[in-house]
Amino acid sequence: MSVQRRKKSNRSNEYRKLKREQALKELEDLETRCQNLSPDSIYGRFIELPLSPLTQQGLQQSNYVEMTEIQRKAIPIALRGRDLLGAAKTGSGKTLAFLIPLIESLYRKSWSQLDGLGALVIAPTRELAVQIFEILRKIGRKHSLSAGLVIGGKDVNIEQERINRMNILICTPGRLLQHMDQTVNFKCDNLQVLVLDEADRILDLGFEKTINAIIENLPKERQTLLFSATQTKSVKDLARLSLQDSEYISIVEESKHSTPTNLSQHYLVCELPQKLDILYSFIKSHLQVKALVFFSSCKQVRFVFETFCKLHPGIPLLHLHGKQKQTKRLEIFNKFSSMKFAYLFATDIASRGLDFPAIDWVIQADAPENAETYIHRVGRTARYEASGQALLFLLTSEEQGMKASLDRKKVPIDMIKAKSSKTFSIQNQLQSLCFKDPEIKYLGQKAFISYMRSVYLQSDKSIFKVDELPAEEFAAALGLPGTPKIKFVK
Repeated sequence: MSVQRRKKSNRSNEYRKLKREQALKELEDLETRCQNLSPDSIYGRFIELPLSPLTQQGLQQSNYVEMTEIQRKAIPIALRGRDLLGAAKTGSGKTLAFLIPLIESLYRKSWSQLDGLGALVIAPTRELAVQIFEILRKIGRKHSLSAGLVIGGKDVNIEQERINRMNILICTPGRLLQHMDQTVNFKCDNLQVLVLDEADRILDLGFEKTINAIIENLPKERQTLLFSATQTKSVKDLARLSLQDSEYISIVEESKHSTPTNLSQHYLVCELPQKLDILYSFIKSHLQVKALVFFSSCKQVRFVFETFCKLHPGIPLLHLHGKQKQTKRLEIFNKFSSMKFAYLFATDIASRGLDFPAIDWVIQADAPENAETYIHRVGRTARYEASGQALLFLLTSEEQGMKASLDRKKVPIDMIKAKSSKTFSIQNQLQSLCFKDPEIKYLGQKAFISYMRSVYLQSDKSIFKVDELPAEEFAAALGLPGTPKIKFVK
């Protein structure tokens, strides 16, 4: 090698060494700034936090500027590496509260593909896991970390081929445990951060044993961030099992009400046969809104969707329920999210965790099973400090019991009356549809039976009184020529 080439090589090596030392110094400085974060300090904007330039760029390009209350409280604690139990209402911004510390933890450790799996985020449902993954992709776009989505409903063999190359996994409990049991060389030995999002919902869905089995497979030395809308006994038991020397933060107990203060809540009392008339009339008079309409069963969602589409109300209609395939549900979710004005008819699959942007109205055409379900449903609007409207339909027989239940949960809700001058009957049109189309008639019969069954199976009999329902009039209101037989009601 010539002297000139040798000098050039030495300069290049010195430059690389200098760059490495500089990068290491920057990481050390960032770590020091994180550890020096004061728990008493109040941070309002993401730019004020000691975050890597890559994360700051991702946040800015995703238009995240101001922090919500849960983010202001949780992120500084999590950046210091502490375990955290966070209690916050839906729509509070929990996702960024754990994704930012997760990314930063791996960044400060110079995590690479060779280091393997560094972070796990476990969510209760596939839809929520997809949403978390999309937010991670946006704010982490400048980082070189690899991230994967592991949920049921996808090809497990394809996941097995890729899972070992991931630094971050967003997953549902059942599919994660399946990979732990079946996928060769899938290791979590080096895990740095575990996140359990919507922990109460995970336990409600019956995943307690699954979560316990997952935690047994994880290293004891790790950071754990656990977020939950409610602090039940099961959640506290899980916290004892998974957290070490944790800090507890809450933005729930400081609130006077169980629902956001920027949410306007009303209920109206009607008879069962009037429900669809009032709902359709509402839609016709509110054509420039984005609204979510809840029903108690998949069959009702399908019937109302199919019939209302044929009545052409003048605004796009969509429907979402648990009988649809995963790919179909995600397609509908994305479509509704991108629309400015639309109505989405849904079951309670849409009441928890799903983050639909800019919902103006949440309408509960069927009463929720309890006050907790009511709170989760209305939590789809008035999110991230935006305003929203909620309207609850109650039968005369349901009003007293449901109002008492909501009062106990400190839900501020006022009664309004449907204006008869703005309400018109669609019964004749539904009768015509049922007469002309056997499929519509069949859906109507199934909707009738599924609604009656849902009321019959409700546990709170002070609210739900199936014997007081006017079955014949309800069947006629659906456009049916006769009343379907229901074996479970005497």
